[in-house]
Amino acid sequence: MTDTALESLYGYPSGRTWVTANFVSSVDGAVSVDGRSAGLGSPADRRIYLLGRELADVVLVGSATVLAEGYRGARRARPLPIAVVTARGSLTPDLPLFTDTAVPPIVITTEAARMPTLPADVVIAGETEVDLGVAVAALAARGLHRIDLEGGPRLFGSMVAAGLVDALNLTVAPLLAVGDASRIAHGPVIPPVDLALTSVLRADDVLLLRYQRRNSRSTSRP
Repeated sequence: MTDTALESLYGYPSGRTWVTANFVSSVDGAVSVDGRSAGLGSPADRRIYLLGRELADVVLVGSATVLAEGYRGARRARPLPIAVVTARGSLTPDLPLFTDTAVPPIVITTEAARMPTLPADVVIAGETEVDLGVAVAALAARGLHRIDLEGGPRLFGSMVAAGLVDALNLTVAPLLAVGDASRIAHGPVIPPVDLALTSVLRADDVLLLRYQRRNSRSTSRP
């Protein structure tokens, strides 16, 4: 499929703030192999992952994923900030996220977090726990309306529970991972969220699925 056709399928709606989650999992639901999502990857998944970044205004990710995956600043033709959620302040200024980037990251944290001074745009979004609604609003206030949520499972689960996820791009890798890996969403028990399947692509034995939440929230841009 051409890049133009993919952009049409995976693009963001105009005139509103929109969160799209991007995940890969094995057929049996594992989100990682040996602690990293790279073990599930494929050229097709990589293409969708990069497209997600190309179409977005900002990447939103949890600090545990930043540490496990060795996040660096996003590289592309225009600046793409990485917004990191950390309730406990588990980031240090020597991480590649801060030392190897073209644009300062955004750190979304709490008043109670004990964190060193970071070369970042720091957003306080709660006293002891991050209020994700405040976090999304803070990104929108910075003109970052197209939000690419890359994980991890706990942040994704919390975003779903807060009603803040509009779409999910899910790559299903043709693997049975078994083991004790997490599923793509982990968090509080909530009523199931109803999704509509909007596209299905196949690349050899890899499935590329796109879902959109039914009755998606209507958050217009300010």
